[in-house]
Amino acid sequence: MKLVYFNDYRLGVLKGDMVVDVTDELRDIPNIDDRALMNGLIARFDDYRGRLEDAVGRADGQPLSGVALRPPIPLPRNIDCMAVNYMEDGTRDAPAPINGFHKSPSAIIGPGETMVLDDIPATVFEGEAELAVIIGKPASHVPAAEAMDYIFGYTCFIDGSARGVGPSNNVFFQVKSRDTFAPIGPCIVTADEIDDPQNLAVKLSVNGTVMQDFNTSDMAHKIDRCIEWTSEAHALEPGDILATGTNHRGLNAFMNGDKVELEIEGIGCLSFNIRDDLKRTWSRDTRLEHAEKGLDGPHTPQLTGKYAE
Repeated sequence: MKLVYFNDYRLGVLKGDMVVDVTDELRDIPNIDDRALMNGLIARFDDYRGRLEDAVGRADGQPLSGVALRPPIPLPRNIDCMAVNYMEDGTRDAPAPINGFHKSPSAIIGPGETMVLDDIPATVFEGEAELAVIIGKPASHVPAAEAMDYIFGYTCFIDGSARGVGPSNNVFFQVKSRDTFAPIGPCIVTADEIDDPQNLAVKLSVNGTVMQDFNTSDMAHKIDRCIEWTSEAHALEPGDILATGTNHRGLNAFMNGDKVELEIEGIGCLSFNIRDDLKRTWSRDTRLEHAEKGLDGPHTPQLTGKYAE
């Protein structure tokens, strides 16, 4: 089942290229904000799945092209992101030590919305294409052998980054948790529809050009281990997001006017826009291309605009 929010945070189920509004079927789920209804449904999904399937079977729905999709989980309690969690197409000799960070849920935006690049001296703005796990039930100190049972579903996730913002010994908050730096969507696909989450094609395009192209099979610490490690640090709740990392070789500078599309096999395409009121520019080189040219630093330097050296 593919679940979405649309228009005024109506909750819907995708039916081909149509969306069926099932909000009224869920009115007995306690919530104080329509944006939290998805969390409540996730926590009670076994009780409501049959009701939703019946509703979808009865209704034709409305064209997906005629609605405005919203972030499918706008109010998670936690966003946890894995760091350096890919083998980078075999270029790493060994997995990096398992590591992660917390990203502010207030950074979330949805399909068709805009990531805004702040007036700060970042060396580059990037967005990491990631498969995100949606937690389905309370999870604390979950062993890896049981971890996959705690997954409700999956969605596309962008981990936006403002690189080079100091101080250098403590950067994750100011680099990762900026407003609009967590695009997600277009839907949540329930776990039963994804046969093997460790074998999914991930592609990120900027203005129609593919920049990141990798498979989740290259993940260094697999999803079950990520859940185990994260749930040892703090409890996870239904609707929480665990982003599983990216292959950094295709990372590239996001710039004003860009249209970014992230497509993950079995989930769909998340499309969003970039706005930079300063209209700064960088080369279009990916990190891999920058390295192959023998240039200094991990990524291409800023070319024009405020803060350019």
